[in-house]
Amino acid sequence: MAAAAVVATIAGSVTIGVSGATAGASGSLTPITIGVLTDVTGPGSSGNATTVQGVEAGVQLAKRDGYDLKYVVGDTATSPSTALTAAQSLVDEHHVSAIVAVSSVAFGAAPFLKQQDTPVVGVAEDASEWQTDNNMFSVYGIPKTTLVNTGSGLYFKSQGVTNLGSIGYAISPSSAEAAEGAAASAQHAGIKAGYVNAAFPFGSTNVAPIALAMKAAGINGLSMSTDPNTAYALIDQLKLDGVKLKAVLLATGYGSDVTAQASPAEAQAAQGVSFEDPYEVMEVNTPATKQFAADIKAAGLKGLPTESMYNAYVSVGMLMQALKASGKNPTNTELVSQLTKIHTWDALGLFGSHPIDLANRTNYSGGCFWIGKLEGKSFDLVPGAEPLCGKTIPGATVAAPA
Repeated sequence: MAAAAVVATIAGSVTIGVSGATAGASGSLTPITIGVLTDVTGPGSSGNATTVQGVEAGVQLAKRDGYDLKYVVGDTATSPSTALTAAQSLVDEHHVSAIVAVSSVAFGAAPFLKQQDTPVVGVAEDASEWQTDNNMFSVYGIPKTTLVNTGSGLYFKSQGVTNLGSIGYAISPSSAEAAEGAAASAQHAGIKAGYVNAAFPFGSTNVAPIALAMKAAGINGLSMSTDPNTAYALIDQLKLDGVKLKAVLLATGYGSDVTAQASPAEAQAAQGVSFEDPYEVMEVNTPATKQFAADIKAAGLKGLPTESMYNAYVSVGMLMQALKASGKNPTNTELVSQLTKIHTWDALGLFGSHPIDLANRTNYSGGCFWIGKLEGKSFDLVPGAEPLCGKTIPGATVAAPA
């Protein structure tokens, strides 16, 4: 990678890495240090391990905006308690100005970060703190996952699915609610939801009983609101059990996560699988994707970006927008105030012509998403999903996990 890095292990299983802008950066750049809270290890790393690489690309973006961005990495180890320990180290020991959070267990650190009024930018992939804590800003908005969106139902209908299976994790309210929501969306589209399990153990690959239950239910479509490792294990088991699937849609896994970093068995299981992304996938080839690709290359990275790289990169972009509006040496309160004022956010152009309002924390069920289907080592855009934009179904809700 283009930026130097030093890594050390401190209390618990928290890994702290310090890195910064590439050598030769102009001395006129304004220095800033941020924290990166992510699942470098543990089950959550299946989807989030490449977050730091997205920050590396963001370093290039920050340089263009006049900032010498340095960052400190806190590994949550996919543990809420370790996430708290990492966040405390980032704030109390490393005195970061803000935190990029791309983690399935960020909720473990949320009360502390709210108490410290630390600005947090990232993704609302774990729990409801993104809706309730005014210091936290999700780069793809804060979907209220108890609401139901037409999007996934429209997709499965277009693929000829008549009976859907849907899986989510019990530990993650957003995952569980997304699984229930996908089933409700399918039913709204006239598709039977033959098997729904919103209480699957986090990161588990013990999928044989689930596959048999799905076969007995007669499913021919699959929605996975889980990490890729669980999804690939289930897809493979369903194939072994003779289940013929018309369509499979994964919430995560696009890009190098599968084309370069998956095991041979996972890469085989992923063939013909569709991956949704809340941003323009690189195959769309727009000015925004070209700029992202250029920053990836400038950071010394290769291959397609992963979704966690997207998330981290646009998180840096959001933070830069707030920094530029805040003036020199802004306080936490000033940064939070400027983030609150972002009402037309297009994710550095990666939302295309579908911006969102970051202030909408109560009635947003999700926006547009782009879908790429893996064929060999590349992705084909799915016709009609470039992007697919759903709408909130009036009166339709799913129960939040107990």
